[in-house]
Amino acid sequence: MGVDLNLLAGGLLLWSLAHLFRRIAPQSRAKLGRLGRPLIALLLVLSIVLMIRGYGESVATPYWGRQATWVAVNNVLVYLGFYVMAGAWVGARVSGVVRHPQLTAVKAWAVAHLLVNGDVPSLVLFGGMLIWAILEVILINRQEGRPALAKPDYSLSREMVAVTIALSLYGAVGYLHGTLGYPVYG
Repeated sequence: MGVDLNLLAGGLLLWSLAHLFRRIAPQSRAKLGRLGRPLIALLLVLSIVLMIRGYGESVATPYWGRQATWVAVNNVLVYLGFYVMAGAWVGARVSGVVRHPQLTAVKAWAVAHLLVNGDVPSLVLFGGMLIWAILEVILINRQEGRPALAKPDYSLSREMVAVTIALSLYGAVGYLHGTLGYPVYG
């Protein structure tokens, strides 16, 4: 494994362990007290830096390439991920359907990116994030039970706010992808 792929894998491992720490070692996490939150936040920022650097600098041998159909599916899944998160934030209808909105969004994002990125760095990053999100849901459900679904007060205005936030996030991320050399269309 190249140095850059090691950075990517190390960042992914750090991300996963930092998130899973309170689930797999609750007593150790509790001992950290108030210092725990900023420490975990620092580890998460470091993990993101490592993942971005490792992914961006890794040499990618493609096993499959982008196809127009999968790009379209990718874009729909990414948008749905943003909608699930936005809907949970504003109490839209989706918050009464999806138990773990942020983790569901990560899973949709990861699957979407695996469809259009068939190289080793992508398999490590997006496959690893998918495995982490699935494991996180399993651990949460085992430790806390299946959380009750929210009972949102359905309204068209909340739905429209969720759709608008999701479209705005999707547009901003799509623009950022394009400026970084990773076009989301075509």
